[in-house]
Amino acid sequence: MENGKVDIRKETSEKLRETLSQQACDIIKNLDIGAYVVSPDRTILLWNEKSREITGYYPEEVEGTHCQDNILKHVDDNGTELCLTECPLLKTIKDGEIRRAKVYLRHKLGYRLPVRVETVPLYSDGEIKGAVEFFMEATEEIDLLEELREAREKAMVCALTEVGNRRFAEQVIRDRLAEMKRLKSNLGLFFIDIDDFKKVNDTYGHPIGDLVLRMVARTLVNTMRPYDFIGRWGGEEFVVILPHVKQEELLPIGERFRKLISASSFRIPQGRIGITISIGATLSREDDTVESIVKRADDMMYISKKEGKNRVTVYSEE
Repeated sequence: MENGKVDIRKETSEKLRETLSQQACDIIKNLDIGAYVVSPDRTILLWNEKSREITGYYPEEVEGTHCQDNILKHVDDNGTELCLTECPLLKTIKDGEIRRAKVYLRHKLGYRLPVRVETVPLYSDGEIKGAVEFFMEATEEIDLLEELREAREKAMVCALTEVGNRRFAEQVIRDRLAEMKRLKSNLGLFFIDIDDFKKVNDTYGHPIGDLVLRMVARTLVNTMRPYDFIGRWGGEEFVVILPHVKQEELLPIGERFRKLISASSFRIPQGRIGITISIGATLSREDDTVESIVKRADDMMYISKKEGKNRVTVYSEE
């Protein structure tokens, strides 16, 4: 097996020399953004240090593999697997066009991380010999963590998932309802429950269950706007609060949450762990209290459970 690894590294090094000069390789290796180089068949030839910091994967785990092996498993907002269907790198290799996009990569620990990517063709003697993808964290997507860091000092953050705890969530709902009433606007509340979570704990143990909770929380955080909020309501339940949304937006937003979670997973000795969620959603009313709006969303979540799980149910006044 070790000889096989040596052969792959040797072949990868040879392909890299055919694609890039040593000076170009050194520049890419030392960039302060993630970058990796691929051959025309999308073999990963070089994986820089910043890529390791962002994704958790070391060069020796990635170099010599193929993008289509779906290690990072890039998905878009709808959970579509881009590596298999709409790979920006492959398109750039085919037509030489530079492309930019926002995608969600899968970190080594399983959670979804928003990144902005740019794919650039690599030419030699007038022919495309490969491409390089540059990527960096979409930091504006995770600015809401700043408020949570401050709240940690007030014991209002769940230590396990690093999102707001129930006490914090109740306070945020109360404050946002008052704000929405003052502004004559609405907020959306999503009640989220991890499907078959007890089975995960019973089968794999509570430490794996804790990793699932972290994966779900981190993925949800990374999909939200800076002024949105997520809190762990208790056990495997989360609430998400989105100000200034309309009734017709609730289902698409809930579907985005559902698809991104179902596209998330992490590796354990027995294989990969992936889960689904059931969601209930509702729009606020002028006379809502914390209890009334949460109960409506919770009731909708139970309908999602009864109808087969892994789905979104939205409350309607009609």
